[in-house]
Amino acid sequence: MNEAQRLQALHATGLLQSGNEERLDRIARLAAHGLNAKVAFVSLLDGDTQHFKARHGTDLTQTARGIAFCDHAIRNPDEVMIVPDARLDPRFADNPLVTGDMQIRFYAGQPLVTRDGHAIGTVCVIDDAPREGLGERERAVLADLAETVMVGIALSQQIEDLSVVNAELKHRMGNMYAHIGSLVSLIGRDTPDKDTLI
Repeated sequence: MNEAQRLQALHATGLLQSGNEERLDRIARLAAHGLNAKVAFVSLLDGDTQHFKARHGTDLTQTARGIAFCDHAIRNPDEVMIVPDARLDPRFADNPLVTGDMQIRFYAGQPLVTRDGHAIGTVCVIDDAPREGLGERERAVLADLAETVMVGIALSQQIEDLSVVNAELKHRMGNMYAHIGSLVSLIGRDTPDKDTLI
């Protein structure tokens, strides 16, 4: 994973600069309800920070990337990461999200992967009770929600690109009409008065 390219792909989405988006909040709600989880996030992994772009079941907006479960999930972009009981996982047993107020036990995160293969975050669910894992249907739900996020991001970028092209076309058309107006006025000045031609 090339971190510099991954971060460039993340920033290109514009999601870190935009405000709350209902479409992403809806994804978090669907993840929580669809997988019967207390908390769900659409997370984005910046250089040092995990941003929760959307959340359900908590008001938490970010954590340090160093303690983020999702930081581990994005290392394998092609598969969902499942932690049945974080207390028994050596990667997370001492994590403050496990030992502190969040009391994370179960985690499942599906990476958000750009068309160029960069994992920029996850759709994830967490619970304060351990689970054996996820069934095939639940894995499919999480994968579909992650794909829905990425399709939405791609469409937003295309709309933004079209807006830039449209603005440029308007500018050029304005210049063209100004030139045509100037030519018409010059031609009008050079044409003899029709009364002098009789």
